[in-house]
Amino acid sequence: MNVRDSEHMIAELNKKEPYELTQNLSEADLIIINTCSVREKPVSKLFSEIGVFRKHKKDGAKIGVTGCTASHLGRDIIKRAPVVDFVLGARNVSKLPNVIDKKHAVEIDLDYDDSTYSFGEYRTNPLKAMVNISMGCDKSCTYCIVPATRGEEVSIPTDLIINEIEKAVNSGAKEVMLLGQNVNNYGKYFSSDQEKCNFTQLLRKVSQIDGLERIRFTSPHPLHMDDEFLEEFAYNPKICKQIHIPLQSGSSKILKEMKRGYTKEWFLNRCAKVRELCPEATISTDIIVGFPNESDEDFEDTMDVLEQVRFEQLFSFKYSPRPLTQAATYENQIPNDVASARLTRLQKRHTQIVDEIMNSQMGKIHKVYFDELKSGGKVSGRSDDGKLFFVKGSEELLGQILPVRVTKVSRGALDGEVV
Repeated sequence: MNVRDSEHMIAELNKKEPYELTQNLSEADLIIINTCSVREKPVSKLFSEIGVFRKHKKDGAKIGVTGCTASHLGRDIIKRAPVVDFVLGARNVSKLPNVIDKKHAVEIDLDYDDSTYSFGEYRTNPLKAMVNISMGCDKSCTYCIVPATRGEEVSIPTDLIINEIEKAVNSGAKEVMLLGQNVNNYGKYFSSDQEKCNFTQLLRKVSQIDGLERIRFTSPHPLHMDDEFLEEFAYNPKICKQIHIPLQSGSSKILKEMKRGYTKEWFLNRCAKVRELCPEATISTDIIVGFPNESDEDFEDTMDVLEQVRFEQLFSFKYSPRPLTQAATYENQIPNDVASARLTRLQKRHTQIVDEIMNSQMGKIHKVYFDELKSGGKVSGRSDDGKLFFVKGSEELLGQILPVRVTKVSRGALDGEVV
């Protein structure tokens, strides 16, 4: 999401005047720090980054802070770091051209509606498109600051989404990633009159776009994973067989305290349904350990889900109390050493599972979409089920979907040869 927001910012700046990206800080006329506030560490890192940029920027260069931390801290960023020229919240991206010339401008309106705004065209990689299908979040998970930084959920009109994807396909993209806090809640709220369209229906419409060959999305919410959605995922040939299902905790007690809206049994049922309908699919997840009141038994429930589902990819973190969240006020915060030990055990076991999964890939053939040149005469891409591949080759492979046999395995990626 932040990557796509950054692309939107570049596109809006290019409407105003011809900005170019530079890797040389001393050349920059404008420095934008696009921030996340889901965890504490990126927030604390922000001010050290501002200090680095202040020291090395050229005279007259402007610094802007955007994104979720901008929404959260607002004018306090400028109070703590007066060198910052403007602050732009995550819900206010289209306002960027208006704030860069206003010293100490702050635009952080959570009620601002960008959902019907047509952004300019800019993509980091023309072979792949990221497309927002909604903004904000209608959930109230007790650990999560996102609703307080990205506002209430609103879906982007279906015709805008289709038009954006068609433009990307006409520019060379064969793959799209649909983005939203809870993509399968799509269509629940529109800010303008729209024909009803849920996420499953949107997937069907997107799959009808000529020239588009692959559809990915992130992240669906387990609560909204009905059978119709999972059947569309499994049987629509354009939908990549990789699905991210955020668990957060394997304990039904903790899930209730998190206000996730589902139980351990429901989560396992949905994963089992994916495996039943689409055995080749890969499942990734998010897990938080050390949530307040998490007992040893609660953590064992999480380990049990890990063993049953055997996630191909895991994003795992210690619970981080965030301001503006209910869980930050809970008693019985888990000691850091206990949370660290649980995280270590979880990650160690998952590493073993991943090694088993990747080692089983030797000699198998996957269809890989090549989208990036790498050093050393290699090209990279991903298989339909999301595995990262490297093969020897050059730009003639870019934009092609080709069968590749696995010749070397590692934990994070596979080497192969085109067959």
